[in-house]
Amino acid sequence: MEEKFTIRGLADIEKIEEVPYTERVKERNVRELLERGTALNPDAPAISFLMNGDSYENPIVITHGQLMHRIRQAANMFHDLGVGPEDVVTYILPNLPQTHFTLWGAELAGIANPINPLLEAATIKDICTAAKTKVLVCLGEIPGAEIWQKVDSIRKDIPTLTHVLRVAGPTDEAEGIYGFDEKIDQYPGGKLTFERDIQPDDIASLYHTGGTTGTPKLARRTHFNEVVMTFDLHVMGGMGKDDTVLCGLPLFHCNGTIVTGLTPFGYGGHVVILSPMGYRDPSVMKNFYKIVEKYRPAMFSAVPTVLSVMLDIPVGDADISSLRYAVCGAAPLSVELFRRFEKHTGMKILEGYGLTEGAVASAINPKDGERKVGSVGIRMPYQKLRIVKLDDEGNFERNCAPGEIGNVCISGPNIFKGYVEEAHNKGIWIEGDWFNTGDMGRLDEDGYLWLTGRTKELIIRGGHNIDPAAIEEPLYKMPDIKMVAAVGRPDAHAGEVPVAYVEIAEGASVTEAEIMDWAKKNVGEKAAVPKEIVITPQIPLTPVGKIFKPALRWDATKRVYEKELAPLLDDLAESVEITVGEHKVHGTIVEIKIKPKTGVDEKTIKDKIAELLARYTLYYEVTLA
Repeated sequence: MEEKFTIRGLADIEKIEEVPYTERVKERNVRELLERGTALNPDAPAISFLMNGDSYENPIVITHGQLMHRIRQAANMFHDLGVGPEDVVTYILPNLPQTHFTLWGAELAGIANPINPLLEAATIKDICTAAKTKVLVCLGEIPGAEIWQKVDSIRKDIPTLTHVLRVAGPTDEAEGIYGFDEKIDQYPGGKLTFERDIQPDDIASLYHTGGTTGTPKLARRTHFNEVVMTFDLHVMGGMGKDDTVLCGLPLFHCNGTIVTGLTPFGYGGHVVILSPMGYRDPSVMKNFYKIVEKYRPAMFSAVPTVLSVMLDIPVGDADISSLRYAVCGAAPLSVELFRRFEKHTGMKILEGYGLTEGAVASAINPKDGERKVGSVGIRMPYQKLRIVKLDDEGNFERNCAPGEIGNVCISGPNIFKGYVEEAHNKGIWIEGDWFNTGDMGRLDEDGYLWLTGRTKELIIRGGHNIDPAAIEEPLYKMPDIKMVAAVGRPDAHAGEVPVAYVEIAEGASVTEAEIMDWAKKNVGEKAAVPKEIVITPQIPLTPVGKIFKPALRWDATKRVYEKELAPLLDDLAESVEITVGEHKVHGTIVEIKIKPKTGVDEKTIKDKIAELLARYTLYYEVTLA
């Protein structure tokens, strides 16, 4: 009998924890979890795959029995290709049924490594090299997709790679390339053809979480990390047998794979895959509410930018009453956007918080209790969460008092086993097994977590800490403002000052001066009023819809340095070109490319630059064209 949980607040979490998690969570690994979900009702739909939003009436349906059959086939195939418990299967795929066959089949045979298909070929090569990829699964030559072209350009440069499998692609055995769909059918799916006793602490997956070129950060997650996370999501979300969820987030990201993948599969639920492109498919967004009416989902998971798009789509006469809630995470949700969305749809939002290193989620607003708008909720069962003060070297000083801002640290059976490259593990653990998330936040008296930005996102103006949300929230309330991101800009006097990048609604005529006037009247803290408003056609996003603030900080830095170095053009240089980006040692690098005027030597140029930039702290390098 499936246990149902009522979650109103921390007291309910603590009551659950009276029973040790080793007694509540019987499955030790992903295989046992998937087998259990299949056994609940093998004939029930596990996946409904939509080729695009316009064809939502005609899905490809895969039952739980068929899904498990395919996963075993994939595992047997990978094993036959030489994959053992410590070998890595990398996949570079859009959202397809084959993506799930590959992911879970890889975890049964060895270790899965999802990669974002939008990454450049060189970055993909670096990730595969760091992961020691043995088998690579990718999309074949499909019009409009460049996945195969990228893989083909780098596959011979990955030292450990032995085989490539192409979904919707032909076999070329001489090159070690196989058609995935053709190859998988050669293997039985009724049972595994090999013996493997998967231990809870065996590594199940390596998820790419960033890192500079050449040194990608790959998070090592265990089987039990992922299994216990599905239990937490089941408890906090109430998702269970026969419930339907919509999957629009990418299947290289743990939200797509765990929240709208492993959890429903393990609990007998049904996943509607919203096309290969997910939420990035305009036809999906156009038909979203009709899709909800047809499939009657209980929930979907999204990021703030997706909810923002949905605000512009009329619900019309579509019946969306099946939706118990929408889960929103990955980035802080504007209070104004929260309220607008709930009013527009009549839907309930549960805002949550998590990260890859914690298997996907660590906190969420309680489904049956108070949702504190602007917070990311309370901690999940068997997870611990605390706010700490660190010294300048990153060492633990003390726990923060309720309401006091500090570093968010998490601990529990969901926490990963560190990064593949040892250099990335420096300073990530606090007092033993507490993971320092790099996020700043505070816990209130009721145990609700309020995020205040990442450590690097805090704008420090002359020693005064400014939370970007203090700028972003008031600007979101201005009509015609679509998206806002506040970042710090280098300043010779204060070290850093706030600037705001703004994306306005299509067809709007609001000016930077008007937005600045609004900010002066509505930003509650004088020090937080932006020094500059920049209207941009599109605020940069990560592939999962987070605002990519580093790019904005780099742009703001570039603008400052171009202005400071403009005097070079008077009598020393023909041209000055500034590029700002990430640096693996210094964090940020400003690259200054100078074309000197005739007769001007290198020393003169460099001495003048040193004079002009004397009060700035960012690392820079000068090259002469």
